Amino acid sequence: MTGVVRRATPDDAAAIAAIYAPIVADTWISFEEIPPTESQMRARIETVGGWFPFLCCEREGELAGYAYASRHRERAAYRWSIDVSAYVHERFRRGGVARRLYEALFEIVTRQGYYNAFAGITLPNEASVAFHRDLGFAEVGCYRNVGYKLGAWRDTLWLQRELRKPDARPEEPVSLQSLAF
Repeated sequence: MTGVVRRATPDDAAAIAAIYAPIVADTWISFEEIPPTESQMRARIETVGGWFPFLCCEREGELAGYAYASRHRERAAYRWSIDVSAYVHERFRRGGVARRLYEALFEIVTRQGYYNAFAGITLPNEASVAFHRDLGFAEVGCYRNVGYKLGAWRDTLWLQRELRKPDARPEEPVSLQSLAF
C-alpha cells in the first residue's frame, strides 16, 4: 500500500520540514544549505498551495512524503510549464510513495491546463534519474558545476515530461480553486 494522497495543509509543516531537513543538511540533493523551519515550511505550503498543488501522502498513520508543483520561470510565456519536486521520508522510500504523489500531481496540473513538467536533479543521483525516466521524463540538458555544496561543484540534470500535446491556442491555466479539488 502506497498510502493516501491529499492536499497538504499548514498543519503538515512540521512533518514536511522533518522529511526535508536531512536532505538539506546531509545531501547535495537540495541546493538549500539550511533546513527550513516549521514556520518557513508553513509559509511555503500557503504560498505554493494557493495556485499550484502541494500534496502529501500518509502511510501507517504518518506523513510518508510530499510533492508539489511550482512556477517554471517568471516570464509570462512560460506560464504553461511547471517545475515538480517530491521528497519521501527515509523509512518509506522505494515503496511507491513518490510515484503515487507524482501521479496525483500530474493529474491535477493537467486538469489545470499545464503542458510540461520539469524536474531538476542534482547529480549524482541515479535513483532519482531512473525514477523520473520511468515516469516518462526525458533529459533536456545539464547545468555543469552550477552549485557548490558539501565540498564539491555539482551538476543539475533537467528532465521534462509532456503532460499534454501542445495546442495552437492554449487556454490559460486555471487556479486550484476553480477545480473540484
